Amino acid sequence: MSISEKPVAIVTGGSRGVGEATAIFLAKKGWNVTITCTSSIKDANKVVKKCEDLGAEALALSADVSEDSSCRETASQTLDKWGRIDSLVNNAGTTKFVFDHSDLEGLDAQDFLKIYKVNVVGPFQMVRACKESLLNSKNPSVVNVSSIAGIKGIGSSLAYASSKGALNTMTKSMARNLGPIRVNAVCPGFIQGEWLKKGLGEELYNAALKNIQDNTPLGLAVTPDEVAEVIYGFIDVSKVITGETFLVDGGHHLTI
Repeated sequence: MSISEKPVAIVTGGSRGVGEATAIFLAKKGWNVTITCTSSIKDANKVVKKCEDLGAEALALSADVSEDSSCRETASQTLDKWGRIDSLVNNAGTTKFVFDHSDLEGLDAQDFLKIYKVNVVGPFQMVRACKESLLNSKNPSVVNVSSIAGIKGIGSSLAYASSKGALNTMTKSMARNLGPIRVNAVCPGFIQGEWLKKGLGEELYNAALKNIQDNTPLGLAVTPDEVAEVIYGFIDVSKVITGETFLVDGGHHLTI
């Protein structure tokens, strides 16, 4: 097995949104990338093509991070192709939209278990699958894509906010115990794009976007590309930072 001269990253949930933007950003910076998805392999292959057009090598895999076997297979296939893993971006996530957090009947135990299995257990399993390979890297990092919801207790549902809070706590625990692997979390606010538009519906999405643009200190809502830039900073720029939960929200948290 030959070892890639370029650094290698795995980006889960890489077929669209922040995951797609991160994979493309890494490709521009000279990284090879594995991206995973659960049900959108055609979109994932389009991202692979975009990365290849930038001179990178890329691999798309169908993988459910809530299943440990999928996580281990993702790491294994990445190693088979390039012989190394230098960074892991845990971007795959899920939710159930119940915006009224007082509506406790809107969620049940199965909703919590499904959301936690993807949003918390999934990142844990991915880190476990990649740990030994990351320790062989000269610049190992994990970036967990969390949310302002996990800090402020807001967002698409109480279960989602709780899962992101758990992910933030796990980030700190991993950073404390897995060094020299750096482990950080990026916590975006409202992210412009199709995922939120689909979940909110176009009318509510547009109203929420206008509210953020009118009432936040910077007067803007972040884009996937802007989140990807911060993720890359944790991966390959800020090499003395670990255990951080970094808000990327245009100051939205200051208004709540």
